[in-house]
Formats: sequence, C-alpha cells, structure tokens
Amino acid sequence: MEDTKQTTGKVEITRDMLIGDIIQVKPESINTLLMAGMGCIACPSSLYETLDEACMVHGMDPEYLLEELNK
Repeated sequence: MEDTKQTTGKVEITRDMLIGDIIQVKPESINTLLMAGMGCIACPSSLYETLDEACMVHGMDPEYLLEELNK
C-alpha cells in the first residue's frame, strides 16, 4: 500500500522538523511563519532549530502553529 501523504503530495509538518526543512518542503509556510511573528525564515538558526524550539524561543503555542502550517 502506498503512503497517502506521498501520493497526494501533501507533507505533514511536525514539531520536530527544522524550520529550514519546513520552508523547503512547503514554501507557502513562509507566509504563515511571518504572520505568526517568526522572522526566522532568514535566520541562520533555521538550519538547526526545530519548530518546537522556535516556538519556545518566541513564546508561541506550537500546537496552534502546527494547525496553521498544516492547513
């Protein structure tokens, strides 16, 4: 049986994904991150920081951001 996520082309964003990887697999996530107040899309930390870590640094709720990123 084929993986549905791969077949549909939809990638599910998770808390443990690096910000840089999120942007690479889902470029439209840039707008969501910027609207949430995360300027980390251009920050070198995006290559090493997970979504969960970025939310902690910025004082954000990772569950809310995950919901927005996975719409």
